[in-house]
Amino acid sequence: MSGANNQPIPAAKPVIGEDEIEAAVRVLRSGRVVQGPEVAGFEEEFSELVEGRHCVAVNSGTSALHLTLLALGIGPGDEVIVPSFSFAASANAVRLVGADVVFADIEPGSFGLDPAAVEAAITPRTAAVMPVHLYGHPAAMDRLMPLAQRHGLAVVEDACQAHAAALNGTPVGAFGTAGTFSFYPTKNMHALEGGMITTADAEVARTLRLLRNQGMEQRYANEIVGANMRMTDVAAAIGRVQLGKLGGWTERRRANAAYLDEHLTGLVTPPVAEGARHVYHQYTVRVEGDRDAVQEKLTAAGVGNAVYYPTPIHRLKPYWEPDQKAGRAWDLPETERAAAEVVSLPVHPSLTEGELERIVAAVNGLGN
Repeated sequence: MSGANNQPIPAAKPVIGEDEIEAAVRVLRSGRVVQGPEVAGFEEEFSELVEGRHCVAVNSGTSALHLTLLALGIGPGDEVIVPSFSFAASANAVRLVGADVVFADIEPGSFGLDPAAVEAAITPRTAAVMPVHLYGHPAAMDRLMPLAQRHGLAVVEDACQAHAAALNGTPVGAFGTAGTFSFYPTKNMHALEGGMITTADAEVARTLRLLRNQGMEQRYANEIVGANMRMTDVAAAIGRVQLGKLGGWTERRRANAAYLDEHLTGLVTPPVAEGARHVYHQYTVRVEGDRDAVQEKLTAAGVGNAVYYPTPIHRLKPYWEPDQKAGRAWDLPETERAAAEVVSLPVHPSLTEGELERIVAAVNGLGN
């Protein structure tokens, strides 16, 4: 091979095209750059993705989680059940409001929160459960929602990796008390940086709008203690452009994943639950053997790859050390197994047919 065929295939590839650049420049020239008409337009358009729910734009996916918990009144003395197999932001948001994180295991062979493990973790202090739609696959909302309703728990969907994913026809972000999305550059769509909160509760939406803007709806008429977690109009304008392209990009991701499913051998390809619409933020396989050796060979073949996430949250220092001091130990065998086995391969919509063939050749040649 020669030329472009020798270039490494990136594991992820943010898209910033002329449309996004023009949108940003247009807003900068307008002088309306923060919490203006672009943000309002982005919220209205994103609402169509989540069955018309109220949408509140903020400055990051982590802020979306943090403010949602604050708006729901969750704080010291409360417990929130979270999967340990996720990015740390899922649990960090719980800690930031002063609540306690309770980790529950994922389902065998899957990457989603196990409803049975959630039920076993519920105590009188449990206030909410936070399912994570990891890698773009919806969590088991058909079983988690009835469970939460029986116990009177709020459900905060961490949909930061799952724009346009769905289960049995219902989009993620439209199941729980609230849903949260991220617009970080490597997500399925981005706004350079930003987040969105979705909810069917008008009062929760109003509280969120106050919280993101120093507690104000009217200038200098502070109603509650809030923060500055607003989205800029530059980010919103880019997000609106990306939202318009999300459908096409999602189908490309799904087509790339289908090609990999059909042609890869020697690895466990991503599971897809019945009725699930997987949008493949990551194409995550399992390696039943020496993962480090597999990664080294893939990298040598020019195939980008990454492990999300090598250390479960409960083993990260901010969680592990306090739990050890408190004599608390988590029994999460499926989480530990996934963390030891997963590798994510390129699936982004910029992949060419030739690059897909190179990925397959590299994976299928691992045993040689």
